[in-house]
Amino acid sequence: MTGQGKLIGLILVFVGAACGVLYVLWGALNLFGQESGLGITGFVLGLAVVFLVVVAPLVGGGVYLFIRGRREEAEYAEVAKEKKLLNIVKTRGQAKVDEVALELDCTRDEVKDFLYDLVGKGLFTGYVNWKDGMLYSKEASQLKGKTKCPNCGGELELAGKGVITCPYCGTDIFL
Repeated sequence: MTGQGKLIGLILVFVGAACGVLYVLWGALNLFGQESGLGITGFVLGLAVVFLVVVAPLVGGGVYLFIRGRREEAEYAEVAKEKKLLNIVKTRGQAKVDEVALELDCTRDEVKDFLYDLVGKGLFTGYVNWKDGMLYSKEASQLKGKTKCPNCGGELELAGKGVITCPYCGTDIFL
């Protein structure tokens, strides 16, 4: 249910503005329509109360929900791209980074960020040859305990949590 915050925010802003306009119209009709109607002081006092109690909270809450809804929508779009990246690599077994970037409509650096985020969440295992621009999906059981690079056969060094970088070809192996 994405976009609900934006819609509710817009509705609240509209309702708050409509309440303010309706009060001004009602007050103007009573102020100028009858001789013994609403006095100018009563109109101004009523306007202040309506603004502080009804209009400001509705409009303020609506703006907050609208902005938060836009932010959530952007986060959902990023998660959808990560999911698509994971599906591409897992189903194909390997994929070119440039082709994945085109399919996801993002840059090569964003693909790299998505991939590292998936590794950090424990959702992706495999390796990447950044020089050749290839992503490879492997089961973690096939990669753990290996001391040789699956790309060039060089000795591996631990680079970080769940990441091994080959010092010879630059391939990142994700465990």
